[in-house]
Amino acid sequence: METATGQANAKRKPVFVKVEDLKPGTTGHTLIVKVVETTPVNTSSRPNRSRALLSRPAPPARIAECVVGDETGTIIFTARNEQGIPFFPLININTLLLISEMILEQIDLMTKGATVILRNAKIVMFKGTTMRLAVDKWGRIEVTEPAKFEVKEDNNLSLVEYELVTVPDQGYELGADLMSE
Repeated sequence: METATGQANAKRKPVFVKVEDLKPGTTGHTLIVKVVETTPVNTSSRPNRSRALLSRPAPPARIAECVVGDETGTIIFTARNEQGIPFFPLININTLLLISEMILEQIDLMTKGATVILRNAKIVMFKGTTMRLAVDKWGRIEVTEPAKFEVKEDNNLSLVEYELVTVPDQGYELGADLMSE
């Protein structure tokens, strides 16, 4: 496949990062992690929906907070039902091969003890102070063979609180040094 400039577009191998290397505001991470714990979040109240929208049927939102990690640490991953991946199970009934399509949602993939690859994951700030890992519609979650590492549970990056610091103005304006000459 060639790009508009005529150069061949070769697929790049993914660069896997470790949990301890994640920083606030970063995106495009590919990680191999184990699911340590999964906790469903109750979303039945829907406080942000207007009256007009409440009368329309809406599919229930499914959200789970999952503690995931590798040999360097753990972080909370927010799994949502907004992204599903096609799944094609093969069913053999009396030599009849049936292919049925199902959609597995993120939450369905995040079972305790599972090893998953998170592709194009991003760090979002929860309540502006703590990091959470998320995969949106541009990312992907893949279940893979069990990893051989032990999860380091005593280094949870979601427990580290960050504070937004404003840098004081140094009185420097663009071109101010040129005007003084």
